[in-house]
Amino acid sequence: MSDIAQKVKQIIIDKLGVEESEVTPEASFTNDLGADSLDTVELIM
Repeated sequence: MSDIAQKVKQIIIDKLGVEESEVTPEASFTNDLGADSLDTVELIM
């Protein structure tokens, strides 16, 4: 995994409080990781 992809993955883990194994390229923020609309906006910013 590239350095950038690993950094993005770590940000998602930290912000959403999910396990590393849950964060995959196929995972949906809302359906699989439990993010709401505010979480999604915070990840983008």
